[in-house]
Amino acid sequence: MKSNIFLSAGILLLTVTGCSNTENAFDASGTFESDEVIVSSELPGKLVTFNVQEGQLINKDSVVGIVDAKNLSLQEEQVEASIKALNEKTVNAAPSVQLLNNQLAVQQSQKDNLLHEKKRIENLIKADAATGKQLDDINAQIDVVDKQIKVTQQQINVQLNNTATQNRSILSEADPLKKRAAQIQDQVQRANIINPITGTVITKYAEQGEITASGKALYKIADLSYLNLRAYFSGTQLPQIKLGQTVKVMIDDGAKKYKAYSGVITWVSDKAEFTPKTIQTKEERANLVYAVKIKVKNDGFLKIGMYGEVVLGGEGK
Repeated sequence: MKSNIFLSAGILLLTVTGCSNTENAFDASGTFESDEVIVSSELPGKLVTFNVQEGQLINKDSVVGIVDAKNLSLQEEQVEASIKALNEKTVNAAPSVQLLNNQLAVQQSQKDNLLHEKKRIENLIKADAATGKQLDDINAQIDVVDKQIKVTQQQINVQLNNTATQNRSILSEADPLKKRAAQIQDQVQRANIINPITGTVITKYAEQGEITASGKALYKIADLSYLNLRAYFSGTQLPQIKLGQTVKVMIDDGAKKYKAYSGVITWVSDKAEFTPKTIQTKEERANLVYAVKIKVKNDGFLKIGMYGEVVLGGEGK
């Protein structure tokens, strides 16, 4: 009877020791998470197209949807029409200037004739065939025509300057309108919903045909080629941890087996926090722990929310 009792006690001791060794084989544990991006529309409106499905792999910069921007397109056309109308409001000085140039040509012709007559009179005076009064009269007529020519030239300059000033005032309105057109064009471009990263759609929040608001979540996407294991270490373990350190990450592979991965520590929290209820650290009596992110390449078996164990100083596959 005694031998049976001792045998049972020995088996129980070995079982407890074995369980304890298994639990203490890991330095920390945690759950896998991803760097998720929530994508939303920059413009409010109806989702004319929205080609997104949960589990779908989408490349970066792909257009996954379009928000109705008909109203913006109409605004852009209106601004462009206003710019075109400005050109029609401008004044053409050519007809008025042409009339003045014709008048100037007549006056110049009159002057040429008077100069020719003056020369003839001067020759007649030399031959005592004309009087000095005739020369004075012709000079007076030339002075009058000269004044008329100057006035006409001034009128041409005034006409050109006034027209240029008026046209500049009209066309100065074009620059603000062009800026407005550029702004509207930018908004029209923002009607396209652009996927920001290459990744897998985790959750879809909207459907084609729905009315969305600016900034309202449409879907959540993450790059699942790498996952982060958020594990928790006690303060006494911190001296064994550094950024860039390679560690072994273990996940369940059946009832009593583990699958090993190689991970790299990418982030260590600078603040301690209370141990999460779902996490068991190496030293369960420690009240405060530090969160650590370990980047692990995903071979397709790792899933968000899956538990993982960490072994310091080890490397997986």
